[in-house]
Amino acid sequence: MNQMLSSDDISLNTTAPQQLRVIKRTGDVVEFDASKVSVAMTKAFIAVEGDNAGTSSRVRDFVAQASQQIAQAFQRRLPDGGTLHIEDIQDQVELALMRAGEQKVARAYVLYREEHARARAAEGEGVAKPHPTLNVTLPDGSRRPLDLGRIETLVFDACEGLENVDARRIVEDSLKNLYDGVGLEGVATALMMTARTLVEKEPNYTYVTARLLQDNLRREALSFLGIAEEATYQDMAKLYKPAFQAYIEKGIAFEQLDPELATFDLVRLGDALDHSRDNQFTYLSLQTLYDRYFIHRDDVRYELPQVLFMRVAMGLSLNEDDREARAIEFYRLLSSFDYMASTPTLFNAGTLRSQLSSCYLTTVPDNLDGIYSAIRDNAMLSKWAGGLGNDWTPVRALGSYIKGTNGKSQGVVPFLKVVNDTAVAVNQGGKRKGAVCAYLETWHLDVEEFIELRKNTGDDRRRTHDMNSANWVPDLFMKRVFDDGDWTLFSPADCPDLHDLYGAAFEKRYEEYEAMTRSGQLKLFKRVKAKDLWRKMLSMLFETGHPWITFKDPCNLRSPQSHAGVVHSSNLCTEITLNTSVEEIAVCNLGSINLASHIDNGELDGDKLRQTVRTAVRMLDNVIDINYYAVPQARNSNLKHRPVGLGLMGFQDSLYQLGIAYTSSEAVDFADRSMELISYHAIEASSDLAAERGHYESFEGSLWSLGILPLDSIERLKLERGEKYLDMDTSSTQDWERLREKVTSQGMRNSNVMAIAPTATISNICGVSQSIEPTYQNLYVKSNLSGEFTVVNAHMVRDLKERDLWDEVMINDLKYYDGSVQPIDRVPEDLKAKYATAFEVEPKWLVDAASRRQKWIDQAQSLNLYIQGVSGKKLDVTYRMAWLRGLKTTYYLRALGATSVEKSTVDRGSLNAVGHGAGAPSPVPEAGPRGIDDFLQGKGSQRAPTAGEIDELGCEACQ
Repeated sequence: MNQMLSSDDISLNTTAPQQLRVIKRTGDVVEFDASKVSVAMTKAFIAVEGDNAGTSSRVRDFVAQASQQIAQAFQRRLPDGGTLHIEDIQDQVELALMRAGEQKVARAYVLYREEHARARAAEGEGVAKPHPTLNVTLPDGSRRPLDLGRIETLVFDACEGLENVDARRIVEDSLKNLYDGVGLEGVATALMMTARTLVEKEPNYTYVTARLLQDNLRREALSFLGIAEEATYQDMAKLYKPAFQAYIEKGIAFEQLDPELATFDLVRLGDALDHSRDNQFTYLSLQTLYDRYFIHRDDVRYELPQVLFMRVAMGLSLNEDDREARAIEFYRLLSSFDYMASTPTLFNAGTLRSQLSSCYLTTVPDNLDGIYSAIRDNAMLSKWAGGLGNDWTPVRALGSYIKGTNGKSQGVVPFLKVVNDTAVAVNQGGKRKGAVCAYLETWHLDVEEFIELRKNTGDDRRRTHDMNSANWVPDLFMKRVFDDGDWTLFSPADCPDLHDLYGAAFEKRYEEYEAMTRSGQLKLFKRVKAKDLWRKMLSMLFETGHPWITFKDPCNLRSPQSHAGVVHSSNLCTEITLNTSVEEIAVCNLGSINLASHIDNGELDGDKLRQTVRTAVRMLDNVIDINYYAVPQARNSNLKHRPVGLGLMGFQDSLYQLGIAYTSSEAVDFADRSMELISYHAIEASSDLAAERGHYESFEGSLWSLGILPLDSIERLKLERGEKYLDMDTSSTQDWERLREKVTSQGMRNSNVMAIAPTATISNICGVSQSIEPTYQNLYVKSNLSGEFTVVNAHMVRDLKERDLWDEVMINDLKYYDGSVQPIDRVPEDLKAKYATAFEVEPKWLVDAASRRQKWIDQAQSLNLYIQGVSGKKLDVTYRMAWLRGLKTTYYLRALGATSVEKSTVDRGSLNAVGHGAGAPSPVPEAGPRGIDDFLQGKGSQRAPTAGEIDELGCEACQ
């Protein structure tokens, strides 16, 4: 219909009855001109029948006759002259066409009139390019034409700068899914759904989807803040600043933000907001922020992404001298994704209740008052987002004498049931369930029952299905396993000092207690074969995912704070190793460097890494002073020792960028070299902070004060354990002697500086692989609290495209093989090695890389172990190797039995079936009696957790 004349063409000034006049839509009045009617009708025929219609005698004769009849009809209606409206003339044209049987031409003319009527109406409502038939329903119930121009602007903006994405396809496919009267959110959803379905074919569509989601976020936040009803990406260059200022005002008025934020120079900070960084988000990362992180009121999110990062930066700058400069520095680091604070810090920085710390470690005393006080502390800490690690070793065992009641103890397990139920009940206002891990030393008389806490069978009153557990294993036990010796279990009521002993001192005292059992001085004990207990530990770990295996002696012998107490447990995620006592609840404050963003042109950018580490350590140190402490023991410990835990994420992405396979000595070397640089810069940053702010209170007497750095502490472990039981690399590349001198002269601001946390959630935010993990699958559907997301390995897609191998067949093959390239014949061997998934990486590579990192870390690492074709022998070898390589802790076991690898049909949809059971972290239903011997012979199998499930394990405190 674009050849039709404009609606006013039929009434221009010429020769027609002078007494008739026409009111145009502009309000102008002109003389009636019958020739304009002829032109209008001719164009209608041309629009339907083509250009030849203009010269057709049939059309020419009809138009001349119809035009004359219309003019005569008006003269009869107004014989004395008068005024007509333009719509009256168009009605007569339409009627004449229909009476003549020209139905197609009449229909085209009607549609033409409607289209232009909508265009005129839309223009008045600010709709530049209205859809010819579709309307949208506004929040107030009114309707207006769907603005095609705005949709095109949004989609083309979303695709800008991205390769291999088709904006026109998104627009056209989205329109097919819309209906008349659709709401604004429905339009946005259609656009996002269209883009996200293309992610599996082209990973860049995840960025397109995220940018389309931004439109929803902007509409929701900006309208709530009174800034604008909606805005495009370009609009935000100007709107972020007033939105930020309005956000601070409203957040304080709602008693959600700290009023101190209003004292910052908001104009200066608003100028620093960079709207272009909104384009870095993947769909998963932005949806995660929206669902869990943005501050909201009455379920309306009024915090935008860059505002969130500035709020956190301001919250961490409250005590700085030049607060604005530091806030901008912190903001730039966070919003660039070079570093990301842990979830509690992102949740709560700058708010009225600034609980920013991640982990809390407690020791439970052996008395009823102390036990329930510890459970209360758990509840209070869990309420404010902390992940918990409880040391239960001091509590007397089942059958121990109770002097006060002249009875016998029921042991540890009944109290753990209470802890389990408390964790479920106190769930931080419904944000997520509480998360706690109970630790018990391997010599405790209740250890065998403790090991079975997560079984599906047995007395459910002595089971804890929601709580984590971990073995706190002394070196002496591992030596007895290697030497096939006996192992004696005691009640701590009879040997309380074992709890605080480690290394050679523990061995000496433990053997004295064993001698007392033989002499009859100790009555309550049990002697077992060390290997039998070890087998049971591995069997339950495989069968239920718990207890994890962590090692007491390296945690203590290499602890910088060995002069000030004892490490009695790790935390919920096994990366924190801090002293605890009845008086002190250990606290750790976490954040992680995005290692992948520090790879430049195939090299690790050391200068950029140094600056990132220095700023990150300063931010972490600030957490300690700003933090809200739910219990006084936590404040006491944190201010006294000031521990922080700087970790990393994106290790696998870094290997991809470097072209290195995880299963290679080059990957192990990179783990060593990258962690050495992080360690070097982190220790120096803490020392320089000590020069600026003063060293931590308990510095004197620490290993730091003695010039013993993490690398040097390996020698302490070797001396105490025995050289034949330790195989750790001790090579280095940096000038550590210079740093030793600086540390001993300046001191350290923080008792502990490094710990590698799981980072599952914050790595999603940054769009990189979590922590030090290998890729779980190269193509999968991730299901979590925010929904379902197609995740595809963009590095793999890029490499396959370069070799002309990325097509529909490859996509379907990857779906069938659960994201693995190994069974696909046409994938070259070098790419099969590079893109091996977690279960295709032999655990020796994971352990070796972790060992290289461990030599530089003053705390520990959350190390998941993946074992395919699992058997008792394989588990035995893997965990013995972890101990021999000097690891302090291990985390989840991801075990995949040989039978789990088989497939039957391509239609089974296992890739997208993200809802089945929890694999390693949850109990496997027992089909019947299966003894430890069967397990050790590899007769059991277990389904591996899906990639979506893995990110949801534990809690977000460390992540």
